[in-house]
Formats: sequence, structure tokens, C-alpha cells
Amino acid sequence: FAVLVTAGAIAWTGRLDGLMLPAIIGALIFSMVLTFSKRVKPWAAIAYAALEGIALGVISHFYEARFPGIVSQAIIGTLGAFVGILFAYKTKRIRVTEKFNRTMGAALIGYLVVGLASMIAGMFGMNQGFGFYKPHSSLALLLCVAGVGLATFFLVVDFDQIEKMIAAGAPHEEAWRAGFGLMVTVVWLYMEVLRLLSYLRDNN
Repeated sequence: FAVLVTAGAIAWTGRLDGLMLPAIIGALIFSMVLTFSKRVKPWAAIAYAALEGIALGVISHFYEARFPGIVSQAIIGTLGAFVGILFAYKTKRIRVTEKFNRTMGAALIGYLVVGLASMIAGMFGMNQGFGFYKPHSSLALLLCVAGVGLATFFLVVDFDQIEKMIAAGAPHEEAWRAGFGLMVTVVWLYMEVLRLLSYLRDNN
């Protein structure tokens, strides 16, 4: 997270717009390495964090230019959701069961299918689709809300997996993999909050 925030700050101040797409592609490649590698690769986690930070810095600057103050709001919203869901998990207000995991998996698949279908429809002019700054349909708003909810509750899945790894006596190196998974979810949550705020502010 320190690497991600530092890289994001550099991209923000340096306005490295041209690096956004290469950073996204590079982050995707390193995420695949981390996900499918049997051995833990700390260097891949650090590289992913740096590239993801650059992409987030550029994207955040892009949104901030359009909606002043939106990034600080998104950061506060993301931190609030993280702390709130962690409290709910630690106080056993939310319990992770097999049914919970199945429900979350099904909800994620549904979210991805609807989002992809809407994006394709927008590309072919079948509906108003999505703009980078502003989604134009009520479906886009619902997808933003669903994305925030899903990302928030997937933090619970991450917390549970980390606790199970500790209880099982997983090697210390596995902390890199656990941290990577948690970072992916937090980034996802931040982007969903940012999109939702941009939609709401654009409609006001």
C-alpha cells in the first residue's frame, strides 16, 4: 500500500497521462503472475503496486479535473467502508459461511455479465452506454451502487481468508499474497466509489 500510494502521488503531481494504459496492462500481467504462481513472488507484488499506483494517480487526476474535491471524498468513503466492514467482521456481525461465499461469487458473476452487456450495448449504440466521466443511464447508477456493495463485502472474504491462512500456519511469505488480494479489493472499492460520486455529482 505504501508503494501504491507513493506511485499514485508521483503520477498525480507529474501528470503522467501517457503511462496510464501501459501501467494498467503491466499491473494486469503482474496480477496474473501473483494469482497463478505456486511460489510467492514479492517482487511481483511490489511491481503490481507501483503500476497500479501510477494508473490510479492518472485516473484520479482525470476525475479531479472534472469534479474538484471528488478524490478526497472517494478516499474518505473508501476508508469509511473499510473500517466499517472490518468492525462488522471483527465483532461477528458478519459471518463468512459457504453460503455467503457462494452468494458473493454468484453476485460478482451477475455484476460482470450485466456490466459487460451494457458496455457492449453502448458501443453499438443500443443504449447511451458509459462515458468515462459520466454514466448516462439509471442502469449505470445501479451498477455503481452494486459495485460499491460487492467490493465492500468482498473485503469480508479477504479478512476471512487471511484469518484462515494464519490459523493454518501458512508460511510468512504468504503474507505477500494476502496483502495483494486485499489491495486489489481496496482498489476496486475506491474506483467504484469514485465512479458513483462522479455520477451523482454530474446529475446535480
